[in-house]
Amino acid sequence: MKKTLLLLILLLSIKAAQSQILTPVKWAYGAKKEANGLVIVYLKATIQDGWHIYSVNQKPGGPQKTQFEFLKSADYEPVGKVTEPKPESKYEEVFGIQVDYFNHEVIFQQKFRVKKDSLAIKGKLTYMACTNKQCLPPEDISFEIPVK
Repeated sequence: MKKTLLLLILLLSIKAAQSQILTPVKWAYGAKKEANGLVIVYLKATIQDGWHIYSVNQKPGGPQKTQFEFLKSADYEPVGKVTEPKPESKYEEVFGIQVDYFNHEVIFQQKFRVKKDSLAIKGKLTYMACTNKQCLPPEDISFEIPVK
């Protein structure tokens, strides 16, 4: 009986711990073919109310900037840098610098020159989500974006 009760308490503790994992940002991906062998890849972050993520251009010395790393391939090559809409900006006393961030939703874009009609662009993104009271550790997410 004691073993059963202990097992039940352990299982409930694990379930409670799992339900406390915060995931305030959801990512979605897409690609659109343009003329002359170019493709635009869209990386969309949908951010829960009260949370924000940081610009790809966030200055050093502050929070973790959002970063995109695209795997090298003979099938495609990036053209230029990742672009983003104009972020919100404020002085953050905790970091002692101006921070650039996005609330609610943001779509990052990257152009590629492609050498095949059908392929997948692969990579990894890193971002950090914060509220006015807490920050989660930076998170890495692998992605694969089909281009048809």
